[in-house]
Amino acid sequence: MKAWLLLLAAAVCPAQVIEFESGGLKYQTLTKNGVTIMFAHLNARVREYATMQVAVSNGSGKAVIIRPDDFVWELADGSTMRPVPARKVVSEMLDKGGRGEVVGLVSAYETGLYGMTQLRTTSGYESRRRAALAEVNSTKLKAAAAASAIAFVQMKLAPGESTDGAMFYSNGGKPLPGGTLHVRAAGEMFNFQASEGGTFK
Repeated sequence: MKAWLLLLAAAVCPAQVIEFESGGLKYQTLTKNGVTIMFAHLNARVREYATMQVAVSNGSGKAVIIRPDDFVWELADGSTMRPVPARKVVSEMLDKGGRGEVVGLVSAYETGLYGMTQLRTTSGYESRRRAALAEVNSTKLKAAAAASAIAFVQMKLAPGESTDGAMFYSNGGKPLPGGTLHVRAAGEMFNFQASEGGTFK
């Protein structure tokens, strides 16, 4: 089934998690009260971080604030992991980021993003990337700018707006272990279950 049909199904059946593959990534999406959240694990390794691509669309009638800290990964033993603040990841890219590492992250992220032809966010990675890269010249700063553009940041989405970005979880550079992604947004709890590395259970 085409990915856009699955997203339409998610909108029609708001309480049901929909799973699909696109651009080589395995996505899960869920809609509640008009707000749709989708995510997929990226194969790119960035230092000690496991990376996740997230997109949020506000189809409700009121503004919604989306915070990275509200994306909690719960392991089978009940322990939890929260995303590392974007500023910390960007700081590391400034201090230690190699061009090859950043190119790998950007390539993996863009492959997933541009493979989703029906996903065109209003204030996501693409608009941030153009703004960030227009302001820098050095390779080292471009590495930081790319990480900054990709990183998911807190956002207030007006009705009809959408955004996307990457979450970084500190896990020794290994894929996230199997568990449940809990996201609190728009007064609702979104729950997604996945095996190690984000594959479907």
